[in-house]
Amino acid sequence: MEGADLRKKRSKIAYWQRVLSAYLGKRNSHLTFWHGTPRVNENAPLKELGEYYMPFSYKADYPGPFDDHGIPLLDYHGKVGLQYNPIAIAQYALAHYNRFERTGDQEHLRTFLKQCEWLLGNLEPNSKGLHVWNHHFDWEYREVLKAPWYSALAQGQGISVLVRAHVLTGREDYLEGARRAFEAFRHEIEEGGVKHTDNNGYVWLEEAIVDPPTHILNGFIWALWGVYDYYLATGDEYALELFWNCVKTLKDNLHRYDCGFWSLYEQSGTRLKMIASPFYHSLHIVQLKVMQRLTEESIFKEFAERWEKYQRNKFYRWISLMYKIVFKLLYY
Repeated sequence: MEGADLRKKRSKIAYWQRVLSAYLGKRNSHLTFWHGTPRVNENAPLKELGEYYMPFSYKADYPGPFDDHGIPLLDYHGKVGLQYNPIAIAQYALAHYNRFERTGDQEHLRTFLKQCEWLLGNLEPNSKGLHVWNHHFDWEYREVLKAPWYSALAQGQGISVLVRAHVLTGREDYLEGARRAFEAFRHEIEEGGVKHTDNNGYVWLEEAIVDPPTHILNGFIWALWGVYDYYLATGDEYALELFWNCVKTLKDNLHRYDCGFWSLYEQSGTRLKMIASPFYHSLHIVQLKVMQRLTEESIFKEFAERWEKYQRNKFYRWISLMYKIVFKLLYY
């Protein structure tokens, strides 16, 4: 028990070190890549593959570090150090894809295709034989995610990259890679997949594979866009059915992510709920606006507008920050 307590304390210290490093210092960390200003990409088509649903402009300008092949590495510092993160690589690819689509600049195309080759070459079978993009480092979450660990978010965004690469180049190996990656969406977590069907029949796509599931909101939505992109690329009826099942899950459960003054990051199952950081609250708003565009469901617009009102309220912003700090001190 003492060992577990010490591990939690170290995790909290490491968390605040990363936050202070990213926000107050000049030292790059993995947060340097993740935190920018989320935007809706108004140029993204809705019924065919084209520019991604968010522009990711700030991610295209990521200053590094990179490996010798131009693949971004994220600096987690400490024992974790420099690591490949398949989600970051997919988002970096999509950022350069968007820029290529807008400008025709061949350098952006080359950068995009380098990331595609990494994603294609790093699909690995998990213990159940399903092909996933693994994270090869331990990560402190609610519990330690032991390497190698995988995620619906990585699967969805990797698919979004590979199906666009297929359209752009005509290469069948990109589409075959997307097919292998999509298999994880056909299976429940217990079967090695990334899908969870709860006791009420709602279907969730889990960013973090933990028990009980935490239903991280941003990861669910980003993963869902990958499912939609796979349908656009292949016409797979299961993918379309899964998409609309997950849309129903979101519609019926969005109220659970509203705490009356801010949005929640996840369904933590703790007495004090895990509130979203200012960045993730902004991301939720953007994601809901995209969902409204993709589905024409008014509920997504309604929640986006409500959460924007929360965001404009200075008192709510202050309360949310204090709440977040207390949660981190008490839990994870």
